[in-house]
Amino acid sequence: MTWIPKVLTREQMQQRRMEGGRLLKQGRLSQAEIARQVAVSRMAVSQWARRMNAKGWRGLRSHNSPGRPSRLSRDQRRSLLRILKRGAVAAGFRTDRWTLARIQEVIEREFGIRYQLNYVGELLHRWDWSVQQPVARAIERDDQLVKAWLRHDWPRIKKGAALARHHRVFR
Repeated sequence: MTWIPKVLTREQMQQRRMEGGRLLKQGRLSQAEIARQVAVSRMAVSQWARRMNAKGWRGLRSHNSPGRPSRLSRDQRRSLLRILKRGAVAAGFRTDRWTLARIQEVIEREFGIRYQLNYVGELLHRWDWSVQQPVARAIERDDQLVKAWLRHDWPRIKKGAALARHHRVFR
């Protein structure tokens, strides 16, 4: 059995339909056998057969994706990614934490396009950006002092606790 990715591109799906159509045209295999061979359901092969009968090979070709085209052009999307990678501080915010509202503001400020917050989230998801929460740390934190404490004091405290557990007296 060959490896089949979980998500296929539109071109790969069209190639699979065309292969299924070729097998249907040959007439040697049943729809169930074709379905197994191209890793789809029997219903999908049945639909392909109906489309081929109605429209021929044209019926198996990919069609334009439904939905409104993006208002950001490809160059604008690349520019936005560069802005995001530079960080929120470089974009004029006080902290280096990106939020959907901040990204929405940058899109509107840089490109004059206003997106809904939920669409900004979808856009980022398509680019494989994930929601991340920064680790909360005190401003006064001294990392060198923490390292020294972990190296010197913590082993002594841990060892003392272990010894205390072994010398307990129960009444």
